[in-house]
Amino acid sequence: MTFIYDLNNLYKAYLLSKKNSAWKTETQRYEMNWLTELSHLQNELLNKSYQTTKGVDFILNERGKIRRIVGNRIKDRIVRHTLCDNILSPAVDKYLIYDNGASRKGRGITFTRKRLLKHLRNYYHHNGSNGYILLMDFSKYYDNIQHSIVKEMFKNKIDSNTQWLLNLILKDFEVDVSYMSDTEYSNCMHTCYNSIESPICNQGKRYMPKSVNIGDQTSQIIGIYYPHRIDNYIKIVRGIKYYGRYMDDSYIISNDKKLLNDILKNVISIADELGIFINKKKTQIYKLSKGFRFLQNYYALTETGRVIIKIKPKRLTSMRRKMKRIAVKIINGQLTADVLTELFKSWYNNYYSIMSGKQRDNICKLYNTLTEKIKDAAHSKR
Repeated sequence: MTFIYDLNNLYKAYLLSKKNSAWKTETQRYEMNWLTELSHLQNELLNKSYQTTKGVDFILNERGKIRRIVGNRIKDRIVRHTLCDNILSPAVDKYLIYDNGASRKGRGITFTRKRLLKHLRNYYHHNGSNGYILLMDFSKYYDNIQHSIVKEMFKNKIDSNTQWLLNLILKDFEVDVSYMSDTEYSNCMHTCYNSIESPICNQGKRYMPKSVNIGDQTSQIIGIYYPHRIDNYIKIVRGIKYYGRYMDDSYIISNDKKLLNDILKNVISIADELGIFINKKKTQIYKLSKGFRFLQNYYALTETGRVIIKIKPKRLTSMRRKMKRIAVKIINGQLTADVLTELFKSWYNNYYSIMSGKQRDNICKLYNTLTEKIKDAAHSKR
């Protein structure tokens, strides 16, 4: 618990929490009295009087997926940062397999893509191009994470004081399901919950103790650890070398289709015990030579061992729109010019090798055009 209420850690968490949100009124108000605010927060954590505040609820459509996001207030983001960075992440990291790539230091989506590429090449070296890949995906993964299982998973990994804070956050995640009938409520823990399709209710009569908020840092740590039983079953029990997972997306490469079907059958059984559900439409077995999509990229293993990688066209469209939105915010004074530069350089370096020459030229042309617009707008304001 010392790590949570240590003022140095709270200050570091504050700096991380205001990153990319310094333009917000709430953040600026907090910054005016940050030392006093952090001192009050420290006392609340020490006295266990800290309470979470209601976040901002909005719908996000990203890469074709519609998600309900709850954005935390800066005070709650600070608590999440110090809790996750100093306690939860170190507590679970040693139990995670190497090829679990999401929300971990030194990992990320680029790491997972590189691991898939390495696995494909290693597979070809030992087996040739004939083989299969099982792609697995969970339906409404975050919506169906059960709080009782989360508490049991962390019970022996964090002290009682930290458990108090984690339980408080999980309590905040509970879903008001007062609209449900008695029958629906009795079965709600065993049926797939969809936060987008379900009505928003604030009656406070019935709460469902499952679901974690997308966008919350605590949810990210819970998300990477929750299905670790599945990871261990595939890697250790079944001895599969070519397996990787990025949050709720995973793959297994093998030359035995029957083996993949048998593993899938057992994974479904473990997932059922965890209360999460395999997406049957997206969970499929593909021939490596025919090609497949994973994490928005297209892959195919040729007879010569070459791995063909192509970027999904919608990914380019999404990036172009994002750049334009950021440019508007920079012109309006909501963001600084370096935000666009950092975003573009990071994205471009990640996707450079899998874009065609024309795609590279077009995205660079848009970046230069937006940069000139930002400079012209800044010059006209002088």
